[in-house]
Amino acid sequence: MPFPVDRPRRLRATESLRRLVRETRLAPENFILPLFVVEGEGIRKEISSMPGNHQMSVDHLVRECEEVRSLGIGGIILFGIPKHKDEQASEAYNPAGITQEAVRAIKSAVPDLLVITDVCNCEYTSHGHCGKIVNGEVDNDATLEWLAAAAVTHAQAGADIVAPSDMMDGRVAAIRAALDQAGFAHTPILSYAAKYASAFYGPFREAAESAPQFGDRRGYQMDPANAREALREMDLDLDEGADMLMVKPAGPYLDILRMARDRYDVPLAAYQVSGEFSMIMAAARNGWIDLDRAMIESLTSIRRAGADFILTYFAKPAAKLLG
Repeated sequence: MPFPVDRPRRLRATESLRRLVRETRLAPENFILPLFVVEGEGIRKEISSMPGNHQMSVDHLVRECEEVRSLGIGGIILFGIPKHKDEQASEAYNPAGITQEAVRAIKSAVPDLLVITDVCNCEYTSHGHCGKIVNGEVDNDATLEWLAAAAVTHAQAGADIVAPSDMMDGRVAAIRAALDQAGFAHTPILSYAAKYASAFYGPFREAAESAPQFGDRRGYQMDPANAREALREMDLDLDEGADMLMVKPAGPYLDILRMARDRYDVPLAAYQVSGEFSMIMAAARNGWIDLDRAMIESLTSIRRAGADFILTYFAKPAAKLLG
């Protein structure tokens, strides 16, 4: 037979052929848009390091959520930024706090939009760390009470899913027990199970006003050099009652995502974090890459590695492009 026998290029010849045999598909419902809510009214302040993303007061946030729903995006994840911060993270679990107020407003205006709440303390503490400070260190067990209380108030406000991102040991079990006791046995937990101490979070810390005032978070977030440890964290979270697992960041940790996909049958999320977004945006604004192609390629790679859904700041432009 003439060489070559196999010609894979036959199926790449036209867009219709490529579309027909495409293995990995993206759709707006695969995306979750992170949103940042602040106290006040009439506020829509662009985040300088994250073009197109804003800190918003509740009135603007509701309008944003209406657009998210109209685009067919899978949902939002909410980060609250209070005016008052203290060492006890008291606004994190305040039933009248900014996150809780925002959830109620969204659910009143856009009841069918999926709302996930980030459960952590770094946006609420005066020192910017994710837990209670005892003798200069984050006290793991003392922090669990705050996290459990916050998760309950989020569920009471109407959150569809709570997502602990603190990386305290035992937090999933503590939250699950508190939710069940409060009558929210059906509220799922999306655990930031493998959250790495990454350099790619920089722009987020501007957005959420959550930079630590001393030290860093490497004592509780994962070492970027470790892969097997991520699977151990995921095993523990599932044993404690997590319904879904997340890998964060996404792009630099596609190997972790693939390992998780091969090991677990539960839904998997990946967070395309602020630094990933901002690098693509900066390169595109300098004319170095094609924004639309880079955006879709980066999201496709995350889906291809095994993510069922992606938390991404590209949710709106990607949805418009795919639509």
